[in-house]
Amino acid sequence: MALPLVAVVGRPNVGKSTFVNRIAQSHDAIVHEQSGVTRDRSYHRADWNGREFMLVDTGGIELASDDAFGASIRAQAVRAAQEADAVVFLVDGRTGLAPGDEDVASLLRRGGKQVFLVVNKVDDPGNEAAIHDFWALGLGQPWPVSALHGHGTGDLLDAIVSVLPAEESEEESDAVDVAIIGRPNAGKSSLFNRLIGSERAIVSDVPGTTRDAIDTVVERDARRIRLIDTAGLRRKSQIDDSVEYFGFVRAMRAIDRASVALLVIDATVGVTDQDQRVARFAEERGCGLIVLLNKWDVVAGPESKDAVARQAAEKLAFVSYAPLFRISAKTGAGTDRIFDAVHAVSEAHARQVPTSQLNRLLTEIRASGHTVSKGRRRLKLAYATQTRIRPPEFTFFANHPDLVEPAYERYLENRLRETFDLTGTPIKLVFRRKG
Repeated sequence: MALPLVAVVGRPNVGKSTFVNRIAQSHDAIVHEQSGVTRDRSYHRADWNGREFMLVDTGGIELASDDAFGASIRAQAVRAAQEADAVVFLVDGRTGLAPGDEDVASLLRRGGKQVFLVVNKVDDPGNEAAIHDFWALGLGQPWPVSALHGHGTGDLLDAIVSVLPAEESEEESDAVDVAIIGRPNAGKSSLFNRLIGSERAIVSDVPGTTRDAIDTVVERDARRIRLIDTAGLRRKSQIDDSVEYFGFVRAMRAIDRASVALLVIDATVGVTDQDQRVARFAEERGCGLIVLLNKWDVVAGPESKDAVARQAAEKLAFVSYAPLFRISAKTGAGTDRIFDAVHAVSEAHARQVPTSQLNRLLTEIRASGHTVSKGRRRLKLAYATQTRIRPPEFTFFANHPDLVEPAYERYLENRLRETFDLTGTPIKLVFRRKG
């Protein structure tokens, strides 16, 4: 369902992510003392007394900032406030009123939205002096809270939900969860923005810009996908910063809850060891996979393009079931095919093959005489059944399951894929002794 939006804005380090985690009762928003940790706006589902809404965590607003991302962060926060049904303006009760607070208040007064001025870090509930100066911002009653301890949040939430619009009945349960994954600077955020048709994720040439996973639901031709833009996956040995580590964990969690992953590869660089690792990571977690060779428009000449395509096929042979598209997120070339591919892979990921059809295939395999043997023992597959979906798992009952070798397992997988439409999804084969 389409939930009301509550944007959380303010200067850096006033506790916005801690506040979001407290209200959403999760640890989705990255909390760190370093300024600028939250760059893109990220969305978190929350509930208060049965009233659901979406919290939007934003980067700190600084009108005068030396940060290379300062302007983009400010624009993201302002856009979040414009989209929201209500705005929580968080200030720091320990440091008191700051010039930056007046700048943000001025922006919000012009926005015309319902603003709740929330004074955070008031760990002593009776300390009225901590909020006195904030009346000067001209935004009405200051609400003292402690995001760390939860003091004051109940009364605040009562007030917030009282001004939210009625929930829309539109369902999002039929949306396909899609994680956009890949190495830093491969073009994931550009693709995210291209697919949703708006500039929501900050795009820059500096690797590691996206640190939180952010979701949005897109509808096309009456079909929905829920896009998750994730932090770039790095080698663990390269994650020497705790913030990068949390971003890495966030990406893993995004893959865990996705049905389909879009692996974005920089075609100007080619498939790297990290790309292979990311693909393996998605495969191991049973996620459907689509490979996107991005920046294809920058690869010069037919010979170079052929070389990149060959290299991708060779290095990603272990996920050869994944469709591969050549795209340019910047120009949009080739991206129109992604939606159809996502739904095809999602359907394969959830496919339930009738037992009768499985055993018809098994009869054909037995008739071909293709099997394995060791000494006097010879493998005989008695019957098969599908034991799970997402991803599909097939269990084969045999007389000597220990005889199954990797080559024979690959043969069975290939026959399954030839017979049934399992495009883009990993499949798992299980062998058990008959009876």
